[in-house]
Amino acid sequence: MNGGALFLAVFLACAVEAVEALTIVLAAGTARDWRSAGAGVVSAVAALVVLVAVLGPALSAVPLGGLRLIVGGLLLVFGLQWLRKAVLRASGLKALHDETAAFGKELAAAEAAPRERKGGVRDWYAFTLSFKGVFLEGLEVAFIVVTFGSNQHAVPLAAVAALAAIAVVVVTGFAVRAPLARVPENSLKFVVGVMLTAFGVYWGSEGAGAVWPGSDAALLGIVPAVALFALGLVAVLKQITAPRTVPARVEEA
Repeated sequence: MNGGALFLAVFLACAVEAVEALTIVLAAGTARDWRSAGAGVVSAVAALVVLVAVLGPALSAVPLGGLRLIVGGLLLVFGLQWLRKAVLRASGLKALHDETAAFGKELAAAEAAPRERKGGVRDWYAFTLSFKGVFLEGLEVAFIVVTFGSNQHAVPLAAVAALAAIAVVVVTGFAVRAPLARVPENSLKFVVGVMLTAFGVYWGSEGAGAVWPGSDAALLGIVPAVALFALGLVAVLKQITAPRTVPARVEEA
């Protein structure tokens, strides 16, 4: 897997998580207190930096074969979860994710919550809401950075891709002061689900001792195969769930 493919995979996956975290932070800051919301973001980022600093070297110490087996299995679980939701949304069995609706829901909840000061934090609700949103979404970012980076011995490159995705989303979001509703998040999740699943199959098989023809070039076949399979599932599910047309009854003369 070359550096460009690694950068793109991490960038796309982290961009999706950043959009969801930004929606929560914007709601906390808009409805409550920007200083408290910002303090929550800074605290969450600090906790995530420590977590990545600990997990990165720990995974790097694992033998390459064992590491790829572990990472491949984790990516399969993670990727298939995203892909399952994307397939259900694309086929109409699950509602599409709407960032505007999510922002409105978070905003209403934030406005209704009582105000409480704790320690040096003026608004504890805004602080905890931002912290929770950034930390939980950031955990997935950290997982992507550590697993992709450690497996390719390129944690710095994966971290740069994640930071670039976060920077693009944050700058864009605060420039318009609204959730990034126009970002095709459902399509991005479909693409990321396909990529994570494909990498999981590739690395997991290598960790188990399989040898792929063409080495990294095999991904050029695995990724389209997973995508076509997922699109096939969407087509089948649409046919199953489509309302059946009842033929008109012909009256006998």
